[in-house]
Amino acid sequence: MRILILCTHNARRSQMAEALLRWLAGSRCEVFSAGTQPAEVDPDVFTVLHELGVPTEDLRSKSVEEFAGQHFDVVLTVCDQAREQCPVFPGAPRMMHWSLSDPGVVTDPEERLAAFRRVRDELVERLRRELLPLLERA
Repeated sequence: MRILILCTHNARRSQMAEALLRWLAGSRCEVFSAGTQPAEVDPDVFTVLHELGVPTEDLRSKSVEEFAGQHFDVVLTVCDQAREQCPVFPGAPRMMHWSLSDPGVVTDPEERLAAFRRVRDELVERLRRELLPLLERA
């Protein structure tokens, strides 16, 4: 099963979702993330993922154009703007959308890290509840 996770900048939420799903699913699927306007991966992503022992060495920001013409079984958008700008992936049998808050808008350092942890934990919960069961049925 191939899964593509999209966000506007591919710098926070989609990066966390990509790393977390790889960690939770192992070899049961191929996971990629991309952005409609890619930017550098936020350092706080690495911080909160390392807290759980999630590998991050392969994380890099990618443009959605890098995946044009490829087949995906699931295309998941994790921010509202990406959902609106999401290109069409013909043949993707399942399109999903999770409206997650952007932890990068928080400016206070302590509150910012707490915001990243909240999004990380929400992603773990939703991945376990909504995506892992799809993998088990596939």
